[in-house]
Amino acid sequence: MSRQSNRPQPMDVVWLKRDLRLRDHAPLLAAADRGPVLCLYVYEPELMAHETTHAAHLAFVNASLAELDCALRERGGGLVTRIGNLPEVFDALHAERPIARLWSHEETGVGITYARDKRVKRWARQRGIEWIELPNHGVFRPLASRDGWSARWRRRMAEPVRPAPARIEGVLDLPSAGIPSPADLGVAGAPRPEAVAPGIAAGHAVLADFLAQRSRGYQGDISSPVTAWSGSSRLSPHLAWGNLSVREVYQATTARIARLKAMPERDARDWARSLDSFAKRLHWHCHFIQKLEDQPDIEFRNLSRACDGLRDERPDASLLEAWRAGQTGYPMVDACMRALAAGGWINFRMRAMLMSFASYHLWQHWREPALHLARLFLDFEPGIHFSQVQMQSGTTGINAVRIYSPVKQVRDHDPEGVFIRRWCPELELVPDDYLPRPETMPPLMQQAASCIIGRHYPAPIVDNGKAYFRARQRMGALRARADARSEARQIHYRHGSRKRPGA
Repeated sequence: MSRQSNRPQPMDVVWLKRDLRLRDHAPLLAAADRGPVLCLYVYEPELMAHETTHAAHLAFVNASLAELDCALRERGGGLVTRIGNLPEVFDALHAERPIARLWSHEETGVGITYARDKRVKRWARQRGIEWIELPNHGVFRPLASRDGWSARWRRRMAEPVRPAPARIEGVLDLPSAGIPSPADLGVAGAPRPEAVAPGIAAGHAVLADFLAQRSRGYQGDISSPVTAWSGSSRLSPHLAWGNLSVREVYQATTARIARLKAMPERDARDWARSLDSFAKRLHWHCHFIQKLEDQPDIEFRNLSRACDGLRDERPDASLLEAWRAGQTGYPMVDACMRALAAGGWINFRMRAMLMSFASYHLWQHWREPALHLARLFLDFEPGIHFSQVQMQSGTTGINAVRIYSPVKQVRDHDPEGVFIRRWCPELELVPDDYLPRPETMPPLMQQAASCIIGRHYPAPIVDNGKAYFRARQRMGALRARADARSEARQIHYRHGSRKRPGA
């Protein structure tokens, strides 16, 4: 037998990233039709040490990988993991068994993943290996203009959902690192005891439950942290880590809307409108990721350069520590931060309020608060996250300035203190009327409530009214500048939503 015949058959490598699923996985389905397939996940030290990474993220990923490995093995495949930098890991694999093609989804991630993909592209080109990147959701690469983006998104969402491969010729004789724990990889962070269950099956169960029951009051439930816990979809972690694709969620939602509209009952039509609101948010999901795809540096700098110097980039350590710890003296802010530490999730309005408070009331540059929230959010999605924190900080140049009053949010969304008292038990006996501003309780009432301000619960770290007025003045002066207005027009052309029909 010749030496040539002993060489292993070249393999296709499916590089898994934020797409931990079988269904609607175009790279996996295409590679499975070609021959031997290595399904690979790489624990990258650079990414494990990144300032947005938290142990809870890795725990979610690990559970998803374990489930994915079982599903792959049922089809003849399996998962191989490696620990190392890229493209060095690919180089080692290529030496063990030749790589014919590298498959992956396109990724819109943090800056280090963008730089890593450039290195992988050079590596593949130098070795004559074809790297096939396919779209993961409704983000387009490259995008010359935002004109027509929404119509293109709808067409992509209407494409058939790809089935899971029925059979995979798996490459299972190569060493694997298994599934290392966050501690094994040096990833810090306390557990999130109230986090949603990870994985493909859990994601589909959450989707089915939402469409069948919980979505009925979606429009009215999502603003309050009391009702949003059950009334919102709770799908965001499964979308962020790819247990579900945006397309399959969108198509399941529109099919449910069609069934509801066919029903004669009036409440069915109301339910359909509620779900239509959710479907629009799937559109916005990709709209915001597209911003980072088109301009990766918004992770680091103001989208509107007219905002440079608006806030000191050096954080005020004492103010930000009180904000992080849920000790600001504003019950809704503090309850939200503590809830995030336990579950890694809070509804959108409260996320906006937290960022608004850090940026306007505390007048901190958005960068440090953004990194802390990235670690807290189990559903951290870089494109959505950095676009949103800049929007809530007023540095996009094109979005309306919204300064959320943490006092008003209590009155509007938790007037009976259900959410606040759960997460701030020191306020348990504070009367409802004083929950928006506990510091206004008379001394005798503080004693009766066992809540002495400054001892059991902090006094406000800033004055709500003065902070609001100061921020409004500063933002108004900025937006009035000719250079800011001129830049805003350019930003809108590049990133702005096109709301007209057919856009």
